[in-house]
Amino acid sequence: MTGSWLVTGAGGMLGRDLTEALGARSGRAFTAATRADLDLTDPAAVAAAVAGHRVVINAAAWTDVDGAETDEAAATAVNGDGVANLARACADSGALLLSVSTDYVFPGDATRPYPEDAPTAPINAYGRSKLAGEQAVARLLPRTGYVVRTAWLYGAHGRNFVDTMLRLARQREQLDVVDDQRGQPTWSYELAERLIDLADAALAGRAPAGTYHGTAAGETTWFGLARAAFALRGLDPARIRPTTSDKFRRPAARPSYSVLGHDRWAAAGLPPMSDWHKMLVAALANTDIGSPG
Repeated sequence: MTGSWLVTGAGGMLGRDLTEALGARSGRAFTAATRADLDLTDPAAVAAAVAGHRVVINAAAWTDVDGAETDEAAATAVNGDGVANLARACADSGALLLSVSTDYVFPGDATRPYPEDAPTAPINAYGRSKLAGEQAVARLLPRTGYVVRTAWLYGAHGRNFVDTMLRLARQREQLDVVDDQRGQPTWSYELAERLIDLADAALAGRAPAGTYHGTAAGETTWFGLARAAFALRGLDPARIRPTTSDKFRRPAARPSYSVLGHDRWAAAGLPPMSDWHKMLVAALANTDIGSPG
């Protein structure tokens, strides 16, 4: 049965949290479309999937950052052209579109939080592919399109840094973690809740279309995040040792500064998201992130 909300990428970490969060709110009819259910690169399939929905939240994406370096066309087909297909379908049907993007659209060389309207300049193929999707939303849905950039996501339903660190704690006595990249660790479930709140505000005419930053408040490094996760799970944080990014060479360049500003939430009547450490406390208290199995 077609619901009034459509979640794409419903099998991923954020997508699963979106379906859980929508299911927990009474009276929310929704359709959950996984990658197997919907190919974003097929315009006809996208149009058929969007039809009959009032809100589309796009959590589908090519997320292999390093893989995008060797196959940028494939990444852009999903993150750019696929989002454009969604935007066209929403324009035709009158649906709102909330599409999740990334801090990777910025160069990562700032020293203060990037505001929502900061100039974009991706330093890798993944960032370029996501920027193409942002531009499609802005071009095709100037009044009903929303881009929500997030970063450093972790959660209960997929591979992520927090889960990996806690699992490695059972295999290694010490772990070396980079301490020269700064960002805002963000729990995917809290982001899911915020996306729903933003859609509600948009439906009520309170949230202007455009770009929002969906990340936790505050900032830390990967080293700081790993130590905090260890401490909250009752492990010795001293087992985490600081190191530098040049010790972990990867195909795609990573931004060294991924801290985003949150001023636009006020326009929607919504407060910024909670502090990253408070968010981590809640996430580890309410999920089995990093547990065996």
